[in-house]
Amino acid sequence: MQTAMRRTPLFATHQNLGARMVPFAGWTMPVQYTKVINEHRAVRSTAGLFDLSHMGEFEICGAQALAFLNFALTNDAGKLEPGTAQYTLIPYTDGTIVDDAILYRLDDRYLLVVNASNVEKDLDWLQHQALGFPTAEIRDVSAETTLIAIQGPLSEAVLQPMTDADLKALGYYHAVETRVCGVPALLARTGYTGEDGFEIFATPGDATHVWHTVLTAGEPLGLTPVGLAARDTLRLEAKMALYGHEISDQTNPIEAGLGWAVSLDKGDFVGREALEREKRLGPARKLIGFEMIERGVPRAEQPIFKDGAHVGFVTSGTYSPTLDKPIGLGYVPARFSRQETEIDILIRDRPVRARVVRTPFYKRERGANT
Repeated sequence: MQTAMRRTPLFATHQNLGARMVPFAGWTMPVQYTKVINEHRAVRSTAGLFDLSHMGEFEICGAQALAFLNFALTNDAGKLEPGTAQYTLIPYTDGTIVDDAILYRLDDRYLLVVNASNVEKDLDWLQHQALGFPTAEIRDVSAETTLIAIQGPLSEAVLQPMTDADLKALGYYHAVETRVCGVPALLARTGYTGEDGFEIFATPGDATHVWHTVLTAGEPLGLTPVGLAARDTLRLEAKMALYGHEISDQTNPIEAGLGWAVSLDKGDFVGREALEREKRLGPARKLIGFEMIERGVPRAEQPIFKDGAHVGFVTSGTYSPTLDKPIGLGYVPARFSRQETEIDILIRDRPVRARVVRTPFYKRERGANT
């Protein structure tokens, strides 16, 4: 029996804006409103508005909340002060990846934001790990939460008149419980585009009000709705991992270049022994970034060849609107991961030349707080 696709509180709003709706992670989501390239460039030059209400959110509280999080996640949650956030991973015992997430520390609790496709799996795994921490409580608040993001260099200018928070004082990977568009919200300076921007956590009942208020105020400055397609090209330019592509239960954080989110000095945690060994010995393969030398656009799962031998695979690939060239990410043996190494991507049964390049492909200039 086929499960009905879920809809965010903004489903009708997207339809009224002319969005093309597609199935994604069990939800019906807007993939684009106009042209993907235009939406992508709007985020890089002005600002874009995203509906991320399909994402999962877990609240963690109780006397053993910190101890549990430091056991169940790779990063050191003990470093978080109230109102700060960190990128982290949920590991399996063999060091591979259940999911990646953002952990926020609030005044009296933590908020863990996970990928939409992994909510049930993540919750089951975390609840299992929490059995050893009886006073740590995990609550799935996904259905009680809507998430709207505004991303791009003009995000602060658009949003400041609509919030009580001083956005200039809100640093990157910081969050504050405040009011946005007149309603209670958690406002975080985080995102998945490689640009400055904010994520607004509110109640589903306030979603339409927040969306319309922000969009109406921002349109004169160039704010535009943005769908999943441009979100993917934006995150790829910034080399932000996508679960099921760069990371999965077949990959570990070290080979994925995410060792900076693994705190081996915090004590015991799930997968620590495997990850310590991987870091000590060095990964046999590495995630690389590459750009095409010959004409062709790489796509996920295409084989990578070196000197006629099949050595790896593409995890993500696209035409980069910012760089005006095709780019991709993929896994190859560590010995082929050096910059300027030439490889071949098998596109439509034809080897097409590419070269390994430095990543991220795109990196914005940051101010004092961004």
